[in-house]
Amino acid sequence: MDNRTWFKKAEYGMMAHWGLYSMLGGEWQGKRVRDYAEWIQSNMAIPNAEYEKLGKIFNPIYFNAEEWIKLAKDCGMKYFVFTSKHHDGFAMFKSFADPYNVVDYSPFGRDIVAELGEACYKHGLKFGLYYSQELDWHHPHGGGYDNFAGCSGVSWDNSWDFADRSKKNFSICFEEKIKPQVKEILTNYGDLCLIWFDVPHTITKEQSLELNRLVKEHQPDCLINSRIGNGAYDYVSLGDNEYPTEFKEEADSDPNSLNGMKYSPYGLYETAGTLNSSWGYKYYDQNWIAPEEIAKRRKQLNELGINYLLNIGPDALGRIPSFSAEALRKASELMK
Repeated sequence: MDNRTWFKKAEYGMMAHWGLYSMLGGEWQGKRVRDYAEWIQSNMAIPNAEYEKLGKIFNPIYFNAEEWIKLAKDCGMKYFVFTSKHHDGFAMFKSFADPYNVVDYSPFGRDIVAELGEACYKHGLKFGLYYSQELDWHHPHGGGYDNFAGCSGVSWDNSWDFADRSKKNFSICFEEKIKPQVKEILTNYGDLCLIWFDVPHTITKEQSLELNRLVKEHQPDCLINSRIGNGAYDYVSLGDNEYPTEFKEEADSDPNSLNGMKYSPYGLYETAGTLNSSWGYKYYDQNWIAPEEIAKRRKQLNELGINYLLNIGPDALGRIPSFSAEALRKASELMK
């Protein structure tokens, strides 16, 4: 069965936002983030010189890939999507393109993407990877510097370390880091069911198409979500926590739009949602969704032909919060 056919029937998956931001839990120097904890570096304008210190002590001794994947499987999920690199630029895999990664930069020294991939293959779940293809706050030429609309931080780009936007050239970041790392995740971790790109603003149509060609060259069956930008996608990622009550396939006038229905040439759609108010771990966020609501949303989406990708935010030690696990297990019982 090819991935298009499989995705059409998958219905339910798990996503995990996990990285250096998980160590801060949504708080920096006595201040709490407004919303998304994984945006804390931008929200608090934390200099790279300070943020990098997190990498030097990142040592999640309780991380167990088998436990994560077995939870997803026990709850009826068919695929697992992990943040291989988020906007902070820290790769959760061994990267030869940039030493700022979990293997070379942290005392943990283990390839997290590799371990999760192996667990997925062992337990029969499809494996997908999130990769922030434009925003990279660690790189002086990371994108987002030409977009000034509201976001979860002070800016889309790193404007606190690299203030002069006139000197920024995303093509440098794209060639030095983005393309090489995308190739790494495509060639080092077996078959991927999908790549989950995110927030396209500065990226050009040519660059989106170049990433598309790179994916299809190395893994022709790997699906690409709409947040690659510029219409170079296979399936549509709806807006964060978007739960439509009715569905109409239609073209979107803005190919970079993150919200609203867009047309998928293969009829493939997905909503990614959170279990509380954040994607990354936020220790004080107890706004947990009830199991009944999880079951209701899944049923609502699946009846419309939309997959439900439900996120967990593990803590700095690699533990899935018990509130998350309990809600997921109870929801799965309700769906039987």
